Amino acid sequence: MKALQLRDVHKRFHDHLALRGVDLSIEPGEVVCLLGASGSGKTTLLRLVAGLEHLDRGSIELGGRPVDGPGMAPVPPERRGLGMVFQDYALWPHLSALDNVALALRARAPRGAAVDAQARDMLRRVGLDAMQQRRPHELSGGQQQRVALARALAVRPQLLLCDEPLSNLDAGLREELRELIGDVVRAYGLSALYITHDHREAFALGDRVGILDEGRLLQIDAPRRLLAQACCEQVASFLHALGPWPLRQVDDAWHAPWGRLPADCAAPGPAGWPARLYLPPAAVRLAGPAGADNGVPVEAQVLGCLSTPQGIEIAAQLHGVAVRLGSHAWHAPGDRVGLCVDLRQALIYRDATPVDGARAAHNMKPEQRAA
Repeated sequence: MKALQLRDVHKRFHDHLALRGVDLSIEPGEVVCLLGASGSGKTTLLRLVAGLEHLDRGSIELGGRPVDGPGMAPVPPERRGLGMVFQDYALWPHLSALDNVALALRARAPRGAAVDAQARDMLRRVGLDAMQQRRPHELSGGQQQRVALARALAVRPQLLLCDEPLSNLDAGLREELRELIGDVVRAYGLSALYITHDHREAFALGDRVGILDEGRLLQIDAPRRLLAQACCEQVASFLHALGPWPLRQVDDAWHAPWGRLPADCAAPGPAGWPARLYLPPAAVRLAGPAGADNGVPVEAQVLGCLSTPQGIEIAAQLHGVAVRLGSHAWHAPGDRVGLCVDLRQALIYRDATPVDGARAAHNMKPEQRAA
């Protein structure tokens, strides 16, 4: 039985089709993160699952129980067994942290010591044991979000919904709360649907990560496979793959601007079919000592350098494509630097038809050889 099952989900707002035939399932105990640009349909999808919006077409099941679909009245949000965490915290301003958490429990059980004990235990789990009597205005943003998380988890929901819950927090606090959410959700064996625009957040938290674009779920997969096997150029670009570089076919082999690709890199297609090469950022790095690198040596021109908390970052141009790389040394604009390209990680996309009748990019098929 799936924790969540979406089938052919459509949602329109006036003349805007926000979701276009989305199919998605979440297994019990699984955390699924959805990534997408603003307007891609992420929050609309979450609101449909929550019952805050209703389907135009398709169906939604929670734990095998239909909650929205053809021929039925949608089940209201309070009867869906969900926990919800939003980016604006949504706490009752006149209640203490303890009462904010306990309120959700009291809606399901009589008032009593057991309810308060559960609320206190959950506040302890999120690191707010000493702040139970503080009201929201007496707490920092990160502390308020901990209260919101404790409130959502206290009722042991069959599915936790998170709508960009960390977007209002600074970078250091986001890292801390991201780890806390992952630890607590998995400790309780909960399923979660997590909406975010932060790549690092999604790939750190999700058992699977999905990419939404213009209301379509382009791909969903385990983080490692998603990076290594992006299904189309849209997904590759959204995940910050480097490229595209044009490829040409000579003697049944692909040739990049810097030379021939290895024979096992990709199977050549019919002559005359255009193709483009993308590379995951990890496939391009500064060259090491002679003989130390396992890849194709290339040269790039430095565009500039930047000091960051992580060290020196070089911006360089590799055959017309801008790349960013970590470095131990400062380089002046115009310098030439040696790079090493691991073509085992190549992502190659071909048009569906020859060049005289090329189709749109989203119809292209990838061929990939992961390391």
